[in-house]
Amino acid sequence: MSQPAAVTIAVETPLSDDMRALIGELNDVLSAMTSDEANYRLTVDEIAGERTTVFVARVKGDAAACGALYRHGDGIAEVKRMYTRRRFQGLGLGRRILDHVIGLAEAEGFRQLVLETGHNYEAAQHLYLSSGFEPCGPVLDYPDHPESHFYTRLLSAA
Repeated sequence: MSQPAAVTIAVETPLSDDMRALIGELNDVLSAMTSDEANYRLTVDEIAGERTTVFVARVKGDAAACGALYRHGDGIAEVKRMYTRRRFQGLGLGRRILDHVIGLAEAEGFRQLVLETGHNYEAAQHLYLSSGFEPCGPVLDYPDHPESHFYTRLLSAA
């Protein structure tokens, strides 16, 4: 897997025009792959709060991928909004962003990371399993739904 030299990953606001477009594209993809009752899409305004840190991968300046850390109480944080645009898939951007999310959660002393993903998102499931996440039952306030897969990973603070 080769990586272009011009890849950057940084914390960014989701409120910029290109991030609004990226999140809008993610929401369109999720809507096409997931029923409404199992689709937990968020708008950029919903992820722009102080409890969320959004990482953006850029390739030659273009917003290529994103992912976020959302802080809950009781030592739990959540992986949110992981997405790589189709033309940038295969570059390892999702893994690099997930590594940033995990690193920030550990640096902030969280003991557990959790997430929900779709039953038919095979690439995402592979990424999470290969990054030390384990399947689990429903997390946080997500309902148990046949289209949802849930994962957890204990962090060094645990």
